[in-house]
Amino acid sequence: MSNTRKVLFVFTSTDKTLTGKDTGWYLPEAAHPYYVLSPHFDIDFAAPKGPNPPVDPSSTELFKDDTRFLDDQTVTSKLANAKKLSDVDPDDYAAIFYVGGHGPVIDLPEDPVNVKLASSFYRAGKLVAAVCHGPAALVNVADASGKSIFAGRHATAFSNAEEEQVGRIKDVPFLVEDKIKSLGGIYEAAEPMQPEVIVSGEVITGQNPASAQGIGEAILRNLQK
Repeated sequence: MSNTRKVLFVFTSTDKTLTGKDTGWYLPEAAHPYYVLSPHFDIDFAAPKGPNPPVDPSSTELFKDDTRFLDDQTVTSKLANAKKLSDVDPDDYAAIFYVGGHGPVIDLPEDPVNVKLASSFYRAGKLVAAVCHGPAALVNVADASGKSIFAGRHATAFSNAEEEQVGRIKDVPFLVEDKIKSLGGIYEAAEPMQPEVIVSGEVITGQNPASAQGIGEAILRNLQK
């Protein structure tokens, strides 16, 4: 299968925040892009530890309409057989997409396998996308000269205002908005919990769960160019 027909979804393997709260990947941020892209592309799932990445239980309560994703036999098989990041060959894929949730802020930024993988997509000029807290996975990604993926780039992610609203500031090692700004990124955001998707070259970012459908559509448009 041509690599132009495959997309890699990356999930967290973390199920607890820094304060011990349950976390994981956030249901609509996987479900909405998946159902936009799966009619057009083969999709593989991956996580640092491989199979059965944990879903944030609060997201299954708040987004009951999206639990069909977890009842979908194709999806459950993909989750059960998720690749370890160390087993992923980036040459097999046209794009990489990071699903959000507070978990990705904890395990993905400092994971050397993840940093190498995302950097390989970026340096090859392939599409790199992330939603909500997913952009945290990219904070140590750089081009061959060491320049951050965010330097001089318009980007979004879960905002400080949104973190305050959900009361999770102490649950994560850093705030993604602050980190993007510190790396020279031009951070932009809509009002809390309103959709915002930014396409900046080969990098696509979405702000929050409300942006999950939109980022799926933006990935699709860019891959179909």
